[in-house]
Amino acid sequence: MTIILGVDPGSQKTGFGVIEVIGNRHRYITSGVIRLPTGALPARLDIIFKSLSTIIAEYSPVEAAVEEVFMAKSAGSALKLGQARGAAVVACVSHDLIVAEYTARQIKKAVVGTGAADKDQIQHMVKILLKLPVVPQEDAADALAAAICHANSRQGLLTMSASTTATRMRRGRLT
Repeated sequence: MTIILGVDPGSQKTGFGVIEVIGNRHRYITSGVIRLPTGALPARLDIIFKSLSTIIAEYSPVEAAVEEVFMAKSAGSALKLGQARGAAVVACVSHDLIVAEYTARQIKKAVVGTGAADKDQIQHMVKILLKLPVVPQEDAADALAAAICHANSRQGLLTMSASTTATRMRRGRLT
């Protein structure tokens, strides 16, 4: 059993989602959106850090999946987004979480099957995969999708590792 925190960072709102992974099954724990006030960026970064720290303390994830920065509308927007992402990563690392990073395209492909999926498709698939009664909020769905992407990638790596070890060991000897 592993608990994974997914984060969709933003300078105006940051989505988060927590899932539990047991084998190849995913179970929804919680999700939401950290809405940030207008005003100075340092204060908003502090809110991201403190809010994620509270979520980590409450749900005890051991791994985190954070969406990487994509090219924003302007250089200023990209810098703010990068700083919000940095605050999220520092919150995770300061609580000893293993942090994995995925592009939006990787996340979409893992959840929907295509890297060109739109927001509605992501929300719908997250609802189906986690057996939710309603479609989650857009940013929360993106964060849950990041966590699902990580769970699937992680499971693939564990399977590869086990098969590599199995083929290299015969009768207790390396081959």
